[in-house]
Amino acid sequence: MQRKNILRTLLFIVFFSIGATAMYLSIICDELLQSYDLKQQLKAEKELRNRLESLTVDYDAVLENLQKDPNLLQRIAPATLGTEREDEQTIYPKVTPEQLNAARKALSKEPDQQFPEPAVPDWITRCSRPPRRIVLFLAGASLILISFVFFVPARQRSREE
Repeated sequence: MQRKNILRTLLFIVFFSIGATAMYLSIICDELLQSYDLKQQLKAEKELRNRLESLTVDYDAVLENLQKDPNLLQRIAPATLGTEREDEQTIYPKVTPEQLNAARKALSKEPDQQFPEPAVPDWITRCSRPPRRIVLFLAGASLILISFVFFVPARQRSREE
């Protein structure tokens, strides 16, 4: 008699746990989707902040160099503005626009952009669809009912019965 109660208790725990988990998952699907979206937005914002901080440090260094060396402005102005240089005794290499575009693309690539992470796992996307959420909720509820009806430990019969 004791083994039957132990087996019934184990089956009750298993069925009830699976049913409760299914019901809980069907209820919180929207919150899971929102959580993944917020995590992805936070990651994008951190990357943008890091890039802006890097640009700020670079521009601060250029401004500091401009304050220390006034001739630096004359040297970098033609490259920045795209005008011809005034020094006739120096030969400057000509760069084609295709080469400049290729260099910009190579410098702007970040390792995180090469292998993007999937935004939301597929199983959450599938579970969040309304018909599947309803089925998941009903399946969980039926498992809980089954566990209460069939796997509750049997009561000890009294001798009078």
